[in-house]
Amino acid sequence: MYALLGGAPRKKFDVELIQQRVSLMMINEALLCLQEGIISCPRDGDIGAVFGLGFPPFEGGPFRYIDHIGASRIMATLESLEKIYGKRFSPPRILKDIVQSGKKFYEE
Repeated sequence: MYALLGGAPRKKFDVELIQQRVSLMMINEALLCLQEGIISCPRDGDIGAVFGLGFPPFEGGPFRYIDHIGASRIMATLESLEKIYGKRFSPPRILKDIVQSGKKFYEE
């Protein structure tokens, strides 16, 4: 279609990279909210994200998602995105502490 109008062909985007960037921005903000005391516990963040922001309910919220995927994996992905896209992907101190301690947000 673009060729007919004299434009350049459309750029191909990596769908997985876009999904990571969007979801990890939300997860990073949830971590910052907990770190800064805006929310009092991971449960509040999960409930607010699912019911208020549209976080996928089958993932349980950002903190349950971190526990499921693994905090170290989330941190590694954030660090790699930070190198490319800047400080907005910088892992917060609270995530680094979770990784270092080997704990989870939900110890069940």
